[in-house]
Amino acid sequence: MKLVTYSVNGKTSIGKLVGDSIVDLASAYPGGPTSMLEVLQGGSEVLARLDEIAPTEATTHRVVDVKLEAPIPNPPKYMAIGLNYRDHVEEILKRGGKAPEHQMWFNKNVSCINGPYDPIHLPKVSEALDYEGELGVVIGKRCKHVSEADAHSVIAGYLVIDDVTCRDWQRKTTQWTLGKSFDTHGPIGPWLVTADEIPDPQALEMRLFVNGELRQKTSTGGMVYDIAAQIAHLSTVMTLEPGDIIATGTCSGAGFGFNPQRFLQIGDVVRVEIDKLGHIENTVIAEPMP
Repeated sequence: MKLVTYSVNGKTSIGKLVGDSIVDLASAYPGGPTSMLEVLQGGSEVLARLDEIAPTEATTHRVVDVKLEAPIPNPPKYMAIGLNYRDHVEEILKRGGKAPEHQMWFNKNVSCINGPYDPIHLPKVSEALDYEGELGVVIGKRCKHVSEADAHSVIAGYLVIDDVTCRDWQRKTTQWTLGKSFDTHGPIGPWLVTADEIPDPQALEMRLFVNGELRQKTSTGGMVYDIAAQIAHLSTVMTLEPGDIIATGTCSGAGFGFNPQRFLQIGDVVRVEIDKLGHIENTVIAEPMP
């Protein structure tokens, strides 16, 4: 299934994509979940019930008539791994940097979450706005100390991510959270594709374009630590919960890696595509006055 959070006529609801239509799931499942977080908390039983709902049982809308929101507007956690593609590590080494000896994690504060087609802000305090196309993993079960062999059993699904970053703020300290957490700098979507539709998440092609120019292209097989290793590592430290988002790393080609560097400017359009998952597309605008 492709599960969405969407708005139409001033109301936000959950649905699933069937062809070119959105089937409203809340109206067809009285007493059932009304948000994506509740769907994920309901586990496999709820997902199976939603999968059974036919368009004739529910209100439907054409995709072009609704606004797609972030599939999970309020994830409990948003964790991201740094320097996790081999070509990106090589890019860093060429610039005099060091390869990490272990998995290197940071969090993006969940207030950065943004819709798949909503604008991203160029903050007044930054001159180094950058992009990072990434595969996102969404946790579907509360879990701790998950083995690599069992890791895929706790995944609800996948989505497309742009880990938008203010490089100047990222470099201010050894902790990257502030540079990664500006408002609107977490566009995700366009929908949550359930895990059963993606038999091998390590065999997807990912592409990122800026104003139609291809900047990043890779296979998710290029990760240093695959998804199973990431989940095993994280769950050693913390309890993972339904709705948690894991950003699995980016490849070479981010703006800071060019010479001269090519940071985003007002009016730029960033599009991230991943095979079988769809695309997100966001326009850079000036940070609005409060």
